[in-house]
Parts: sequence; C-alpha cells; structure tokens
Amino acid sequence: MTLRIALYCPDIAQNAGAILRTGACLGAEVHIIEPAGFPVGDAGFRRAGMDYIDQVVWRRHASFTAFDAERRAEGRRLVLLTTTGAEPLFGFPFQSDDVILFGRESAGVPPEVHAAADARVRIPMRPGVRSLNVAVSAGIVLAEALRQTGGLPA
Repeated sequence: MTLRIALYCPDIAQNAGAILRTGACLGAEVHIIEPAGFPVGDAGFRRAGMDYIDQVVWRRHASFTAFDAERRAEGRRLVLLTTTGAEPLFGFPFQSDDVILFGRESAGVPPEVHAAADARVRIPMRPGVRSLNVAVSAGIVLAEALRQTGGLPA
C-alpha cells in the first residue's frame, strides 16, 4: 500500500491542484473529501494541477463519513496535520500505508474529525506565525513520510 494525502473540504482549487501535482511527482494518492469550496475538476483545479492531473491516482469522497469508513475498512491509520498537534513532524514515525489528512484552509477540521484521527502531527514553526500554506505543508509532510518509509522516487 502507498501513502495517501487526504484533503478535508478544501477551499481553494489552486491548492488542491498543487497537491495533486505533488502526489503525481512523489507517487502518492490524493483523496478529496467533499464538499469542496469549488467544483472539483473545474478549469482552475485542472490549471493548477497542469498536465500532472492525469498522472496521479485521485478520488473524491462525498463526505468524511464515507471516507473514514473506507479508510477504516482498509486498516489504514489516519494522521491529521494540525497546528495544535502534540507530535512534531520530525519525531513522528510514519507507516507506508498512512493516510495524511489536511484540513480546509479557512477552518481546519471539526472536533469529530480530530477525534477520528489516530495521530495529530504539527510542522514545527517559529513562534508568532499562524500556519504554512496547505500545499506547502503537504509537500513537506509527504516528503518526510516517504523518506522515512523508503518510498521516495529514485
């Protein structure tokens, strides 16, 4: 099984497209949990993913409930990236079948999604800054997870 990135109700098509491109380049699936703040598959979404959109395995899920049921049935661990996570990224041991979940740009994830996560991880940042862009965060975290699990492309 390969690592997956999951986007919880993303707000910005260009960020989702950039994450799809990252998934294509690094060999990770991308799952989009709806509703999204844009029509999934619209021109802006495809423009941000450029020609890489056809080189990534990606799926849509109608709701978090549907996504989570599938994830649990497959026995995959849900790793939530959150600015309030107790575990710093570079001390967290990833597994090759993890699902790495990123919240929506405007609001993160609701308490019930936090509760469903098996781990809550944060990217260490300087004091006084709020957060990184979600597409930048996804690239950082995916690269670290792939490095740890031996899944980086040659």
